[in-house]
Amino acid sequence: MLDHLTKEFIATHRGDDPRVLALQAKRYPQVDMRAVVTQIEGWQSAREKLPAWAAIEGVLYPPRISMEQCSSEATALYKSALVSGERFTDLTGGFGIDCSYMSRNFKAATYIERSAELCEIAKENFALLGLEHISVINGDSVGLLSLLPHQDWIFIDPARRDGVGRKVVALMDCEPDVTAIEPLLLQKSRKIMIKCSPMLDISAAMCRLKSVEAVHVVAVNNECKELLFILGTPKGNDVPIHCSNIVRGELSTFTFSLADEARAVVTYANAVGRYLYEPDASVQKGGGYRSLSQRYGVLKLHPNSQLYTSESAIDDFPGRKFVVERVAGFSKADIKEIQLLRQANITVRNFPDSVQLLRKKLKLAEGGEHYIFATTMADGRRLLIVCRKA
Repeated sequence: MLDHLTKEFIATHRGDDPRVLALQAKRYPQVDMRAVVTQIEGWQSAREKLPAWAAIEGVLYPPRISMEQCSSEATALYKSALVSGERFTDLTGGFGIDCSYMSRNFKAATYIERSAELCEIAKENFALLGLEHISVINGDSVGLLSLLPHQDWIFIDPARRDGVGRKVVALMDCEPDVTAIEPLLLQKSRKIMIKCSPMLDISAAMCRLKSVEAVHVVAVNNECKELLFILGTPKGNDVPIHCSNIVRGELSTFTFSLADEARAVVTYANAVGRYLYEPDASVQKGGGYRSLSQRYGVLKLHPNSQLYTSESAIDDFPGRKFVVERVAGFSKADIKEIQLLRQANITVRNFPDSVQLLRKKLKLAEGGEHYIFATTMADGRRLLIVCRKA
């Protein structure tokens, strides 16, 4: 797809600023500068997002929008660990990251994509990666779905932009609408994985989808990246919700169900103990706050704060852990003593003031080793909890 001179130019200049290169196109008439910019932007993005691909010479990258929308290596590996069988189909192929990782667990795989350009890129990259068992089809996945032989797994990542390019979240606003084709998907495959926006309301989606078997909330470095709905055998309120956080390659997972949550007994703290805990982003998205309290034996500060405390350290708690140094109110003496810190990282949880307003009141610069949580206790007291990371 790229001529020899353009490939050489990319190899020589891929550490350069692609915006600067675009402005210098007239100086290099022998190369396809538009392709150069696309490939260099893609490679520079892949160094962080897809390091294994970035290390392979000759990988072709798609236009920026497809690079932004594709899965990261970490989340693709996570999804790959959930699937296996004989036949696999990716109905919304895109750049092909998810297909390339997930397909390795199957004897035969099919990649379907409406964009002819992305199909050509996928063919080149799959061949380079030795994934000869993947068949690439350029076409509309919904139209082709009825023609597919029965699959073990189908993966679908509906487009989350409307006709004028605005971002959408709700399942029925995405293309295709998986709630409309759910019966056909289940006819064609033993299991279906749907990748959704991390902004999607999990409870609302579980009401719309009739055959949810499991839910996965996937965060990377404490930032929620994906929601995955597994369709198969419906489990009602016993659907497991797996809240997974991948930090520097290490995976931690907290699993609960809505039935667990309904049964869980929560004890609220009368005072802040020696340790303070804040659930990671996947748990905060997934919920299960009552189950979390019961499972780990930690006391909740308030029904709406999502902060927990204990006297003994809970090393495997799924989230950030802090050692409490001081618990203060808002008297002049308390504020004066806190101001001696000069700087701190401030978080507000179930508290009326914003971080900016509170920082102004406390006259503290941002940063440093101290963390201050401004929150409300179950009895209505508003506190400043000063701590350090455990």
